[in-house]
Amino acid sequence: MNESDVNDGKVNRSPGKTAKIAVKALVVFTLINLIFVFFYPLPALGKISAYNLVFPGRKRLPYGDNPSKSYNLSLFNLDAMFASHEISDSQKPDDEFRVILIGDSATWGFLLQPDETVSEYLNQQNIRMPDGKHLRAYNLGYPVMSLTKDLLFLQRALEYEPDLIVWPMTLESFPEDKQLYPPLLQKNPQAIEDLADLTGLEFETSSLETDFTDLLERTIPGSRRSLADLIRLQIYGVMWAATGIDQEIPEAFDPRLEDLPDDNRFHDQIPPELDEDRLAFEVINAGIKLAGDTPVMIVNEPVFISSGANSDIRYNFYYPRWAFDSFREKMNELNKRNNWIYRDYWDTIDPSEFTNSAIHMTPGGTEEFASLIARAILETISGGE
Repeated sequence: MNESDVNDGKVNRSPGKTAKIAVKALVVFTLINLIFVFFYPLPALGKISAYNLVFPGRKRLPYGDNPSKSYNLSLFNLDAMFASHEISDSQKPDDEFRVILIGDSATWGFLLQPDETVSEYLNQQNIRMPDGKHLRAYNLGYPVMSLTKDLLFLQRALEYEPDLIVWPMTLESFPEDKQLYPPLLQKNPQAIEDLADLTGLEFETSSLETDFTDLLERTIPGSRRSLADLIRLQIYGVMWAATGIDQEIPEAFDPRLEDLPDDNRFHDQIPPELDEDRLAFEVINAGIKLAGDTPVMIVNEPVFISSGANSDIRYNFYYPRWAFDSFREKMNELNKRNNWIYRDYWDTIDPSEFTNSAIHMTPGGTEEFASLIARAILETISGGE
């Protein structure tokens, strides 16, 4: 090293040497990226989880808009979501009658604590089945209403050896334009393609944001959000373990509408009856067929019934009376035709037990709904259906 390479004890690299280092770094990064693209480890990384090992498994799937207060977040890696859930904790015990609930935000438990959901109220009843097994319910509901989203979770649920799947649903999950609307489905086009192959259903996939084989999406820069979410989910496990909080529940919220709009349309449909071809009834039978020997209980879930302005036109914000009445008629017809295990609990919960929407209930309303489900399960399994 000569005097020209040293200045005040610091090494001065020539522009040529700096360029060589930059080129080498670029080559290394490119190689790493190519390896990442070729192997695409995100699904495998999603299965690596500290939940059920260092932290307790979550009682419901990750979902949240304010991670700093809910110690939770919404992400799109299905493997990571299931790996964080308590259902992935261990193999199914021999004495367990496993009930898995799927469905929308009412099943997930919006504005409810983790121990106030339908599944937890079922567990708190300590139900023993006719064969002596103990009923254990698991909450695989997920917010945003879409039967196709529910079907995706039903498919995943089958990996966990359920003895019964309970599928609460409501009319707002049926319109064709809602089927691929959830962001979770938008970000998982390959899962939708696989679901179509399994069920024979045809989905209009042109709206999906990206393709699994898109090279840019498979690179490290293209996957940086997904990678960050995987890390954040593990970090929030610390606070979940310490507090049991997985949702920010505000002290005050806007209540469900009592006074309703003077409008009798349902998703641009008008009286006298619903157009069955614009509703995804076929998804129900696809789910039952997919479940095979595992029975599926279809439940028309409770909804708020208003007595305010224009309640002679609409039951609630979602449903004109004519539309919901037509929906119930069609569900009853399909039940008879297909011999479903079906329960209609639409009007079983007092209107005062609904919170910020026509489907979200208070703890009291949810517990009452869980009791109805428990009775239906025992009737079904004992041969009363």
